[in-house]
Amino acid sequence: MAISLRETRDSDLPVFWEYLTDPRFQYMAAATRKYHYDRGHFDQYWARVRADPSVLLRTVLSDGAVAGYAAVNGPSCEREVSYVVGRPHWGRGVASRALAALIGLEDSRPLLATAAADNAGSLRVLEKSGFVVTGHGRSWAQARGQEIDIVHLSLG
Repeated sequence: MAISLRETRDSDLPVFWEYLTDPRFQYMAAATRKYHYDRGHFDQYWARVRADPSVLLRTVLSDGAVAGYAAVNGPSCEREVSYVVGRPHWGRGVASRALAALIGLEDSRPLLATAAADNAGSLRVLEKSGFVVTGHGRSWAQARGQEIDIVHLSLG
């Protein structure tokens, strides 16, 4: 299986919408926003993200098919990684390889990340890329309708 990153295209957005609105994905990610539930907010969000030159955004391809996206955003001293891989691509190493490739494109350090404490898959992906746990906290998880434990990580 070949994993690659490329610039995000308009044609990728319907796939992102499909992945972001998957209830199982939303539960695992936990920290959802309005754009996970409303197509108008989704379109506005992606227009802003794609227009922001400080955001490093790449579409993740698995054997040429759109598998999700990976991004780095925030000010230079607080750059944070995020990634979404659609459920059809879970458990195949797509997120790990995509994150490793993204990290190779970003010179800023440290890089930060946050994950739900019970999202073992995402924590494993981050740790495989060299992220270490720097703290714990609580956050409202709209997708779960409750506060959850979260883990903060950093890559130095």
